[in-house]
Amino acid sequence: MMKYKTLSNTGVRISAIGLGAMPLSLEGRPDEEQAIQVIHKALDLGVNLIDTADSYCIDENDKHHNEKLIAKALSLYRGNFGGSVNSIRDVVVATKGGLLRPDGDWVVHGEPGHIRRTIRESFDALGGFHPIPLWQLHAVDPKYSIESTFVPIKEAFDMGLIKHVGVSNFSVEQIARAMKIVPIVSVQNQHNPWQRNPEFDGVLEFCEKNNLIFLPWSPVGGHYRYKRLLEIKPLTDLAETKNCTVFSLILAWLRNKSPCVVPIPGASRVSSIENSVSSLNVTLTRQEMNQIDEITKNLKL
Repeated sequence: MMKYKTLSNTGVRISAIGLGAMPLSLEGRPDEEQAIQVIHKALDLGVNLIDTADSYCIDENDKHHNEKLIAKALSLYRGNFGGSVNSIRDVVVATKGGLLRPDGDWVVHGEPGHIRRTIRESFDALGGFHPIPLWQLHAVDPKYSIESTFVPIKEAFDMGLIKHVGVSNFSVEQIARAMKIVPIVSVQNQHNPWQRNPEFDGVLEFCEKNNLIFLPWSPVGGHYRYKRLLEIKPLTDLAETKNCTVFSLILAWLRNKSPCVVPIPGASRVSSIENSVSSLNVTLTRQEMNQIDEITKNLKL
């Protein structure tokens, strides 16, 4: 059974596990039919939070591919929503802007004119009829002040192109500055067994105190690092004891770090989103949480 949380103080309910849609649009992506099946399976299971970005694509010529794919999948969905999702309008598509993909690279670009254009392009890519449910600045561009980059974001918020605003890859000080410009409801930073900074740099604590949802990106460290977890016998033994996969175990561990945590694991196969959702059935004792903490504290990138 899907569980839900409230997106900050908005009253919007989001699933306790999201779908990270990035793998559906990068190099080596599945064909469109399979990609749409993954999104539909997520909806069947009650997932109503789908994470995307304008830059989830192969290169600049492919920009907004992921957003357009999600919009198409939602328009074609004829299944029975799981959990308490009742309609497409209950689906929270969380997109991001502020990165370029020249020749497939990832380049931060917070120039206000670019931000203004990409918000409008994302609005159109997602259908062009309703406000973007959640738009997030992908990263801080040191060439521009946060205040100047947020001018077009505040404009779009006031115009109704964006319903809610979040930030990604932000420090506590940067989040606080953004909150002075426009209401912030979510923070998306990397958090996984190899990258546990949010537990120690104040971001997770700040989110708790300010009722912000924290969205850990790359929650199991990506495909190749995840395979390394499978070589750690104490982890595989614990997963066997809990009758779950190591993947589900790590997602449960992250969720138990704080009530504000909503992991957004990526998926390019139906089995992957099923595995993600199954993590909601995994309960961990304080002793088991401490055990995983101890195992992961010395992992090397």
